[in-house]
Amino acid sequence: MEHRNFYGRIKGKALNAAQERYLQEDLPKLSVAGISRADNPERRLLDMQQVAAGKPLWLEIGFGGGEHLVHQALANPEVQFLGVEPYVNGVAMLLGKMRKAGVENIKLHMGDARDLMDVLPDGSVSKAFLLYPDPWPKLRHHRRRFVTPEHLEPLSRCLMAGAEFRVATDIEDYVRQTLQEVPKAGFDWLAEGPEDWRMPWHDWISTRYEQKALREARRPHYLTFQKS
Repeated sequence: MEHRNFYGRIKGKALNAAQERYLQEDLPKLSVAGISRADNPERRLLDMQQVAAGKPLWLEIGFGGGEHLVHQALANPEVQFLGVEPYVNGVAMLLGKMRKAGVENIKLHMGDARDLMDVLPDGSVSKAFLLYPDPWPKLRHHRRRFVTPEHLEPLSRCLMAGAEFRVATDIEDYVRQTLQEVPKAGFDWLAEGPEDWRMPWHDWISTRYEQKALREARRPHYLTFQKS
């Protein structure tokens, strides 16, 4: 079995009692089975009827605290959402938001997005979001970024033709790498002018990561791509 290095945080500060309860009670029933290499060493493709029950599937990669994911799920009840996040504190925060909002159209994978993309059938995802991903600012760490062929090529395979892929980041160099690498993976950048990347999407909700960027005087960029 191929070994993959995983970079980034898995757990941060101690969870509170409510968050521990969310993980114990809610995560097992919301987690999609057959994604991890331990559960599915043969890498069999997921049964999309079980995952999405015939609904469009939208994917958010690295959902942080879950603000955007819950916002989109509430606004699009006809869509099945799948959120991927390895950081247990973020997953616990999302579960709390889901309980409070009564959201029922989100499923989860707490782990590596590459493991999920291994087992998603071709063209099974209708829309994908990559919002304020880990910037890995040091030059020697740029290969760890999501916007590299290791991640973008399988993502492109999983997205259906015409699917939208949104990327938000406040890091100038991440913008450069995104605009360089994403089109190579089979996407068209849809911007026709500066306002198309300076202004947020019409259904956007500002996250805590974006608020931090604004406080620190970094300009958010909103990049919209379409699978060719």
